[in-house]
Amino acid sequence: MNSTKLWRWTIAVAIVLALIGLGAKLAEPAATSYTRSALLKGLQKDYETQVGDLQVRLFPGVHVTIRDLVLHQKDRPGAPPLIETKEVSVSAGWTDVIRKHVGEVVLTGLKIQVPPRRASEQPHHGSSKIAGFVIDTIIADGTILEVYPKDPEKEPLGFEIHQLTLHGAGPDQPMTFQATLRNARPPGEIHSSGKFGPWEAEEPAATPVSGSYTFRDADLSVFKGIAGTLSSDGSYQGVLDHISVQGKTDTPDFTVRISGRPVHLTTQFQAVVDGTSGNTYLDPVNGQFGRSSLVARGSVAGERGKKGKTVALDVSVKDGRLEDMLRLAVKPDTSTNDSVMTGAISFHTKLVIAPGDVDIAQKLRLDGAFEVGQAHFSELNVQEKVNSLSHRGKGDPKESPDASVASDFNGSFKLDNGIVTFPKLSFNVPGISVALSGNFGLLDQHLDLHGTARLEAKLSQTTTGVKSFLLKAVDPFFEKKNAGAVIPIEIGGTSSSPKFGLDIGGHRVGP
Repeated sequence: MNSTKLWRWTIAVAIVLALIGLGAKLAEPAATSYTRSALLKGLQKDYETQVGDLQVRLFPGVHVTIRDLVLHQKDRPGAPPLIETKEVSVSAGWTDVIRKHVGEVVLTGLKIQVPPRRASEQPHHGSSKIAGFVIDTIIADGTILEVYPKDPEKEPLGFEIHQLTLHGAGPDQPMTFQATLRNARPPGEIHSSGKFGPWEAEEPAATPVSGSYTFRDADLSVFKGIAGTLSSDGSYQGVLDHISVQGKTDTPDFTVRISGRPVHLTTQFQAVVDGTSGNTYLDPVNGQFGRSSLVARGSVAGERGKKGKTVALDVSVKDGRLEDMLRLAVKPDTSTNDSVMTGAISFHTKLVIAPGDVDIAQKLRLDGAFEVGQAHFSELNVQEKVNSLSHRGKGDPKESPDASVASDFNGSFKLDNGIVTFPKLSFNVPGISVALSGNFGLLDQHLDLHGTARLEAKLSQTTTGVKSFLLKAVDPFFEKKNAGAVIPIEIGGTSSSPKFGLDIGGHRVGP
């Protein structure tokens, strides 16, 4: 082809392209009108629809911009809009349009407000076809999702999703998604991916969802009285208002500030989450720390007319270690940093943590019972006192206090406002059985226990020399059936330095 013909072809192509562009430009007003009409017609099947501004550009590809789009459910008058968005930007090539595909949709300022499911004997099945097109990618960073509870007096559960990308949105098919959001309490980053949909236009709360998540660097110190950095991984499946979750947590430095000593706490859990309220039902949670394991079942749920959520659990420990429990709740011996006692423990308790911005020791409530076997005091002088008490109770006051004995405990307890009340507390060592009741202060670690000690020996047999001779005169006053002597006692002092003595007329007598 000579240069003249080449120039002719070039000019011809340029003229054709110019005419196409001019035609597209002239067609844009009509296309805008047609697109608005088609959009409204499609959406108004299911929604009351408001559209602010709509513009269409047809060359070189199709680009649609919609501003201030608002969708209301027709049969929920007075309810908040289901969907609001400041801007919708749609981009597609002509070949994509012919195949009924949209390459990318960008949603700016998206807010979704999911109403509670209707009370209906016949559940809704099937999804609504949002559009006749398949959307390859939806980008909706900065989305706000609010899920409304069934109780109209309660605030909606809100999520701020910083990054959200969905793929494969189309009629009657789920979308895959990747999302990143920051949890409010405890603060930390949540990354999740999975499937969402098909969208249930009639009952949005019934829209299916499934996926997996990671939760990292959650700072537990926002809850007064505890500290630690929690991580969690898990999976979930269900619908928006009923999601089953399976997961695990790892907190290498979980600390109750009363004791100030961290433990490595891990859990595995199964739960059901009501996405309309955020209420969580746990069944079960299996936890491990130190050489102890626990099982908990219950809920983290809101109460009508109250702000925040209440933790209510049934907790049990079998064949645990007393030193693990004391490490969480009791200040250590300052010289050794050890727990004040060691031994085996089993217990069960009802545990309630009320909402409120106060130390956990003040809002934690317990009601349960326990058994401790083969316990020894870590502090030498305390264990020696217990040894001596046992030897005297058997009538062997000359036996060396180094001959260590084990203690057994059992009883019931209640914790409220930082005070542990023991309605019934039994303490047994060879030669003596002690029945007590009283209080223990979690915050000041102060003991105030009173009761009786039942000895195998008579009172005069607990000592030697002149004291033994003098006590023979009072033996009859302390003798009881099936016991050598029964004497009133009290235990005061602190958990790390208890003080034992006779309780005579409300006054402690003894070391």
